[in-house]
Amino acid sequence: MYKGRKVFISGGNGVIGNELVKKLHKAGAVLLVGDLKDRPKHLPSDIQYRKGDLNYITARELQDFAPEYFFHLAATFERSKETYGFWEENYQHNVNLSHYLMTEIKDLPSIKKVIFASSYLIYDPVLYNFQEPASAPYSLKETDPILPRNLTGSAKLNHEIELRFLEDFRGEQFQTICVRIYRSYGKNSRDIISRWVRALLNQESLTVFKKEGIFDYIYAGDVAEGLMRVGATTFKGIVNLGSGKSRKVEEMIRILKQHFPALTFQEASSDILYEASQADMTLFQKITGWLPAYQLENAIPEIVAYEKQAREKKDVFSPSSNVLVTSISRKVPMLQAIKLATKKLHPNLVLHGADVSAEVIGKHFVDRFWQMPRMADLSIEEVLRYCQQENIFLIIPSRDGELEFWASHKDLLMAKGISVMLSSLSAVQVCLDKLQFYQTLSAQNLPVIPTAETIEDLPNTEKYVVKERYGAGALGMGLNLNQQDALAHAKKLKQPIFQPFIEGQEYSLDMYVTQTGQVKGIVARTRDLVINGESQVTQTVSFPALEKLGEELVRVLPLQGHVVLQVLLTPDGQFHIIECNSRFGGASTLSTQCGLDSFYWALLEAQGEALETYPFARTPDKKQIRFAQDLIV
Repeated sequence: MYKGRKVFISGGNGVIGNELVKKLHKAGAVLLVGDLKDRPKHLPSDIQYRKGDLNYITARELQDFAPEYFFHLAATFERSKETYGFWEENYQHNVNLSHYLMTEIKDLPSIKKVIFASSYLIYDPVLYNFQEPASAPYSLKETDPILPRNLTGSAKLNHEIELRFLEDFRGEQFQTICVRIYRSYGKNSRDIISRWVRALLNQESLTVFKKEGIFDYIYAGDVAEGLMRVGATTFKGIVNLGSGKSRKVEEMIRILKQHFPALTFQEASSDILYEASQADMTLFQKITGWLPAYQLENAIPEIVAYEKQAREKKDVFSPSSNVLVTSISRKVPMLQAIKLATKKLHPNLVLHGADVSAEVIGKHFVDRFWQMPRMADLSIEEVLRYCQQENIFLIIPSRDGELEFWASHKDLLMAKGISVMLSSLSAVQVCLDKLQFYQTLSAQNLPVIPTAETIEDLPNTEKYVVKERYGAGALGMGLNLNQQDALAHAKKLKQPIFQPFIEGQEYSLDMYVTQTGQVKGIVARTRDLVINGESQVTQTVSFPALEKLGEELVRVLPLQGHVVLQVLLTPDGQFHIIECNSRFGGASTLSTQCGLDSFYWALLEAQGEALETYPFARTPDKKQIRFAQDLIV
């Protein structure tokens, strides 16, 4: 049924997701798995994994994968009584996420089936909650009254209604199945069984609320099996998925005691009502001819074994790890692009901005601001103190004048677990020195514009460009000058260099180069209006020959991270490389909008993720006009 089928699974690294991924992969499905967590080390290499918040997965990513099946498992929840702080989390990762994903999926020509992991929390709690312990559970049927008992249940019901709406309009193309899942438990879960197993491994005593409560516990492996089976049928609509055989809490304690003979517990009071619920599995069995097989007696030993093994592993990355951008000045579009990338990876990431001035505009566009010392006064020890205090795991330099500092300390910082989105020191130095840049590239037969320290070294030239040897290309530059004016202009500069003036169409190439030196993506764009060296109007173009030139440059220079190559194309079809900036450019945000996900990729690499399975989802060409905008706070 699933062999060769393209399946997208949201929340695929959760307790149910891991079981479902394993089963679908074994069945021969082609998988795209999305989750906030790191890619599981045991995941087969042919599974495409997307780490990050799926609220930010792009339409292009989904279009490129073209799923036929969508198993929507991603969700967040709290214990029986939700906290005040859960209000926003529930909206973002239940309500908004479900709506967003179906917005991007509902019109995909490829989609055939949507299987939504709903919940029994939708049913009216009056049916199964009681003031006193019940002697037997109430079997909830799909036709029973509904009245979600909390925010999670409300979010699940809302999406069930959304899917019913879509079924009315898109039902001929894809069918929807809402599976109301009961008390799922399994390996690496936040459920009560896993929490108690961890506590017992730590030799802690358990705190038990209402041990007479009756719940329908269903093992995650059975949930995954049930989802696959119902997804393989022609059924559409709502169906229960539980074990159909509820157990009392005190029964679970007895089973745990068989594995932890020293188990002790204290009963605590609670204003939560006694629950006595159970799934009526009549419809599910009729649809699939199958019922869950696991019981607590054979599932708990698997969880105990898993938790014992997990205690020996150490999770290096914490969701509280943060990002630092230096020399933020007024680079608001860049900061907004980085902010978006951090949210795409994890909602808890904090964006730090640093600058020597306390009054920079950029400070209003970061989460936290650090007034850092001037580069001449900045020590690596001070940087390390700040990064360790603020749990920084990635630094993004943004100004030419600081690149050598960061590149020279890149290895030391990496040894401390802090990545720098920047090329090697040797590559940075070549890019900053226009004469060395010319000498290096011309030695490799790349079409770089001739550059010389003296005008006599450029024979047969009528018009000249004069600029500083180091620093930004536009700084004090003289353009289209005759020999006399060029020599006069050179006297105004500290270390002038001379180049022939060449007329042509100017292009920028935004590129991201991985930590292993592979070009992850390239976007070419025209520079239609340039002021002070920065593109104010620019538009992307498909230009394979120019992109190939960018790849050749990467083979010559040990570049890394985001780099910008500037090239002239003359009417005779020849390329002339002007310069390369080993940092994010002022107008490079256009390329990020076209799929060059440099900041997201840098965040992933900083956490040790390989980028092979992350696509470069190039969008159609776009145009960018840069303008001033007001911020009202």
